[in-house]
Amino acid sequence: MIIEDVHYRIVFDSRGNETVECVLFTSDVVSRAIAPSGASKGTYEAAVVDPYKCEEVEEKVSKALIGMSVFDQEEIDKTLRELDGTSNFSNIGGNFAISCSIAVAKAASNILGIPLYTYVGGLFAREIPYPLGNVIGGGKHAEGSTSIQEFLVIPVGAKSFFEAQKVNTAVHKNVKKEFSRRGIFAAKGDEGAWAAKISDEEAFEILQNAIDSVESELGVKVRMGIDVAATELWNGEKYVYGSRKLSKEEQIAYISKLIEDYDLLYVEDPLQEEDFEGFAELTAQVKCMICGDDLFVTNTERIKKGIELGAANTVLIKPNQVGTLTDTYNAVKLAKENGYDIVVSHRSGETEDEALAHLSIAFNAKLIKTGVVGGERVVKLNELIRIEEMMENPRMVRL
Repeated sequence: MIIEDVHYRIVFDSRGNETVECVLFTSDVVSRAIAPSGASKGTYEAAVVDPYKCEEVEEKVSKALIGMSVFDQEEIDKTLRELDGTSNFSNIGGNFAISCSIAVAKAASNILGIPLYTYVGGLFAREIPYPLGNVIGGGKHAEGSTSIQEFLVIPVGAKSFFEAQKVNTAVHKNVKKEFSRRGIFAAKGDEGAWAAKISDEEAFEILQNAIDSVESELGVKVRMGIDVAATELWNGEKYVYGSRKLSKEEQIAYISKLIEDYDLLYVEDPLQEEDFEGFAELTAQVKCMICGDDLFVTNTERIKKGIELGAANTVLIKPNQVGTLTDTYNAVKLAKENGYDIVVSHRSGETEDEALAHLSIAFNAKLIKTGVVGGERVVKLNELIRIEEMMENPRMVRL
């Protein structure tokens, strides 16, 4: 139960960039966790420290944590914060902190012989989220493609997680067929979504055709969503879509029309990260999940401000944005207590770590955003398929 050693090593994320893996040793188990990284980052995210400072950070973290119980998650996370001494982990790095924090929780769940989602969420954490799949990408994830960063699908009619993922992969495949039918070359962006030199309007049309085909073939209702990543479009005065420039009010009107025209279930970051008032105005106008990512960055102070102003109704949860599992839990708790929905999300620079799948259940997330294809995405999706089977047949927990 006692931490005997902490070791960091440099590994690679899905973009081939260096990131850090934390390996935690107790007398009974060895656990590990890897920090992902984002391309489209909010200004207020936890800092990322150079992975090549592994030895320096390892020495500090080891000295602080050796001898502590892995079951004392809150105290360990508090110690990591105190060790860093800044508000945004600019000394030891949010990447070093979150990998250690999750490795601690993994060690505790392994010692107890229970799944990570049960250890973090408790006995009644048994709801599996719907997969929110990215099928057409642009923005920071695929330069030269669409202005809107992500075109997403949610298989709301699926009766199981397995069926939901099957539907998302079918849409992804049909999008490729639509591109081919139109003679448009498409490649894959950072998250495995298709990217091509097309307009946002063309992307909506192509995606709708792919959805119609899959709904007809598989008989499962699919809804659309988007991640606008509006901070990346904001030039300080206008939202820039190629040659078209929109004011704040024009942006709100534009997003409202997209929600109506395409029956959007989910819209992420429709306005830039400082515009709480604009988020509130849009949220009041539409019936849709209006999600804050760069707006909130899994930070309780920013979520509090959003609650006070009525900005958004959904919070995107990215543990590496805030640095520890305890801080992530506090953000989830605050959001849910105030009627906000939760969406647990991957990063564009992902890893083979499966912990996010467990956290999505532990936090009772409505959706999990993981992409659709690619080993680093599929590892989370396959883990949720295993968990679904385990919930139906408890004996499977031993497998």
